[in-house]
Amino acid sequence: MILHLCKRSYVIFAGSALCLGLVRMAATMQSDHSFYNVKPAEMGVEVEGFDLIADPPQEVKDAIRRDVHKYGMVIFRNQGQISGKRHVEISKWFGELESTFYKHPKSPHPDVFRVSNDESEGCTGVGRTGWHIDGSFQPAPFSYSLYHMMHVPKNGDTVFAPLNKLINQLPEEKLQRWERLWMVSDARTDRVHPLIYSHPVTGLKTLCFHLGMTESFIWDYGTAQARETDWSETSALLQEIHQEFVKDNGAIQYSHKWQPGDFIISDNLALGHEASPETQYPRSKVGLRVLHRTTIKGTVPPQKNYSVTKNHVEL
Repeated sequence: MILHLCKRSYVIFAGSALCLGLVRMAATMQSDHSFYNVKPAEMGVEVEGFDLIADPPQEVKDAIRRDVHKYGMVIFRNQGQISGKRHVEISKWFGELESTFYKHPKSPHPDVFRVSNDESEGCTGVGRTGWHIDGSFQPAPFSYSLYHMMHVPKNGDTVFAPLNKLINQLPEEKLQRWERLWMVSDARTDRVHPLIYSHPVTGLKTLCFHLGMTESFIWDYGTAQARETDWSETSALLQEIHQEFVKDNGAIQYSHKWQPGDFIISDNLALGHEASPETQYPRSKVGLRVLHRTTIKGTVPPQKNYSVTKNHVEL
């Protein structure tokens, strides 16, 4: 089998504001594998010269999975147009697919969610209800999301934000308050998950949330002091969470400007995301936008793998 892999060098991602000197220094460092080249992106890493159409051995698939967890997202460039069938095949490298969304007539596969700015081409308005992760209403949120842009418009970014970084930047008092919150999903399921919990793979703190699909919150869930919020308090908490994503002119955000052939594999549990307003601009203004997405079934319900006390959190 011939694999379309890159030269044996590796660039370590060192953050979103690298100076040239740091890039040069990182370029001399080696990763734990040499299956493909990566280079730092504003968020995550980019891979060039790797053909997702070819079927790599398991050790390469395992390396991609590790890199997704290490960097949050891996952006494969110049993939051309990947068929719905191949998109699903790639998705199965990461686990069992779970499809819970509307089926558009033009979707190439039952497990491929097709979204667009033209209702005749795909589902519209998707991702515009607020910052979120995918599948917060499931027993375990989706573990991975895989995106492929089939038609790239002039404008129409997808915006991401690292959740552990957001948590680490919270003032101590706000962190302690959020640790006491459980989110109740919308009325379809009334699923209850801790707002802050332990990522099942990395162990880092992350968020289970959807600012557009939250029925209420419960303070101190599972204790004698448990109390569900009314809508006024719920709205105030949702706004408080939203503010953490947009403060400082959205400094924590990464706005991905899609290029033809982009294929993104993201750690859905580590990154919040939202569709930019431009994703719904009319086709006559920005051109046709068609995005294919698959999601991988979560296997571990959100849980805190640490103890929380009134005044502090213990690992």
